[in-house]
Amino acid sequence: MNSYLVTGAAGFIGANVAQALLDAGCEVVGVDSLNDYYDVDLKHYRLKPLLNHSGFSFVRGDLADGQIVDSLFAQHDFDCVIHLAAQAGVRYSLENPGAYIQCNIVGFQHLIDACRAKPPAHFVFASSSSVYGNSYMAWFSETDPTDTPVSLYAATKKSNEMVAHTYAHLHGLPATGLRFFTVYGPAGRPDMAYFGFTKAIVEGTPIQVFNEGQLERDFTYIDDIVSGVVAAAAAPPVDLEVSYRLLNLGNHQPVKLGDFIANLEGLLGKDANKQLVGMQPGDVYRTAANIDAARALVGFEPSTDLGTGPERFVAWYRDYYQV
Repeated sequence: MNSYLVTGAAGFIGANVAQALLDAGCEVVGVDSLNDYYDVDLKHYRLKPLLNHSGFSFVRGDLADGQIVDSLFAQHDFDCVIHLAAQAGVRYSLENPGAYIQCNIVGFQHLIDACRAKPPAHFVFASSSSVYGNSYMAWFSETDPTDTPVSLYAATKKSNEMVAHTYAHLHGLPATGLRFFTVYGPAGRPDMAYFGFTKAIVEGTPIQVFNEGQLERDFTYIDDIVSGVVAAAAAPPVDLEVSYRLLNLGNHQPVKLGDFIANLEGLLGKDANKQLVGMQPGDVYRTAANIDAARALVGFEPSTDLGTGPERFVAWYRDYYQV
C-alpha cells in the first residue's frame, strides 16, 4: 500500500503516523480541522515538518462536513485510510457532549460511507482503552465485554467499533480498530494528565491528583504506538469470515499515577504541589493492556520503558517552552 489518507494529521498520533509513512516512501494526504480544543500553535508545530515533505498534501477541513469528505475521495484513490481524527478527552465530554457526537460519530459516519463507496484495501481507526469502562479484569483483552462505558467519549468510540464491524459484515470493508492506551511523548496533547502535571510542576502551581494517586494507567510511548499503527495498517484482516478485528496497543505495564508523578518530579528536579482528591466523573480506575493479539497478528512489541519515555518528554517540554 502506498497511498494513505491520515485524518487528524495535525494531532499527536496522526502527525507521527504521517511522518512514519512518509519516511517509508508512501504518499500521504492529511486532513485536520485545526480546531482550538487545545493550543493551535502546537498543531502547526507538528504539521511543519510534514508540509516540507514532497509526498505530503494537507487539507484543512472538518469530517462532520460531508462535502469535505466527498471531495477527498473524488480527488484521490486511497490504498488505506487511517482515521485518527477525534474529539478527544474524557473530562471535556462532560461539558461539551455535542462536539463528540459531531466529530466522533457524524464525522466517522461520513468517512466510512466514503470508504464504502470507494473502498480502500484497509480502513484503520482509532478506538480507545476507555471502552473497557471500569473493568476489574487483571488485563484488558479484546474479547472482554465493553457494553458499560462510563463517559460519552468511550460511548462514541464503542459506537465506531460497532459501525465498522457492521460495514465489514454488510459491505466487505476490511477494518481494524486500535484501542490505544494512554499515549504520551514529545509534542503530546496538553489536555493529558502527564502534560498538565509537567506544566504545573515547572510553574509551581497545584495539581489535582484524582483517586489520591491510586489510579493506574498503561502509559504507552508514542513511537511504540506509531509502529503498531503502521504494522496494523499493512495487515488488513482479509483472512477472516468478517474482515474486521480489534487490537489493543498498550505498554502492558500499568503504573500508579502517583508513581508517574514522582518520576516527573525527579526529572524536573522539583516537587509537585499535590492536592489529593477523589474520583472524577467519567474516569476509570485502571487500564492494563493485554497485547497478545497485536503481538501475534502484527508483531507489535512496545520497547520504550517508563524511564526513557518520560525523560524524552521532559527534554522536549523544556526545549519547546524554554523552561
